[in-house]
Amino acid sequence: MVRRLLAVAVLTLALLAGRAQADERFIIVASTTSTEDSGLFKAILPAFTARTGIEVRVVARGTGQAIDLAKRGDADVLFVHHKPSEEAFVAEGYGVERRPVMYNDFVLVGPRNDPAGIHGLTDAAEALKKIAAAKAPFVSRGDDSGTHKAEAALWQAANVDPVGGWYRPTGSGMGPTLNTAAAMGAYTLADRGTWVSFANKRDLAVLVQGDRRLFNQYGVILANPARHPHVKAADGQAFIDWLVSPEGQRIIGAYGVHGAPLFFPNADQTGA
Repeated sequence: MVRRLLAVAVLTLALLAGRAQADERFIIVASTTSTEDSGLFKAILPAFTARTGIEVRVVARGTGQAIDLAKRGDADVLFVHHKPSEEAFVAEGYGVERRPVMYNDFVLVGPRNDPAGIHGLTDAAEALKKIAAAKAPFVSRGDDSGTHKAEAALWQAANVDPVGGWYRPTGSGMGPTLNTAAAMGAYTLADRGTWVSFANKRDLAVLVQGDRRLFNQYGVILANPARHPHVKAADGQAFIDWLVSPEGQRIIGAYGVHGAPLFFPNADQTGA
């Protein structure tokens, strides 16, 4: 009799646990390391979950890797920052619609003694030319991220093929890449959000900014449920709608570090 009661109790607990797991609402968002490293998600996601009851589980990768995750159906929502790649994702049928969410900019940072002499330039391609000519150490993410794609476009604009011992790809996210640049006293391209929140600056400083080509817009896309039926379309769309709502935009705009804003509400700026 006791064994039967124990068996019934165990079965009941298992059923309750399974029901609780089934009732749990969450979505998976494939996003960039910059949104994670900057602390943005920790600042904004609790407000969304409190309003909707939907938990957001973030998989932070470079933009290229995040897009690949979403293409495989391993994410419900894609939140990245390379407009051409995002538009291709939608055009190829992997996503439903791209919605611009926020923007900031990229900055060229490097050692304060600036051996390449780029400080104060507003032409980022010209700055890269000078770095290459001086063979000054440059650390690249080298990971097919949005930042890496932006860097590659700048090298192309500079008509420079960055090869040689002075050019060091890390294959890592923005935080580890900045750590490497700080340790080496090297130049690198960083998104401003991660740069502002980065604590280990050492002798690094912003040397080049303001070039229109450094504009950095983030977009959000629902993975296409017609291609991957398991996509949580309703809850994913709820997250997207919240991000672009007045509440979501206000919270994004209010987030900052050391008194400086890291991202700006979208205002539907144009750019890559």
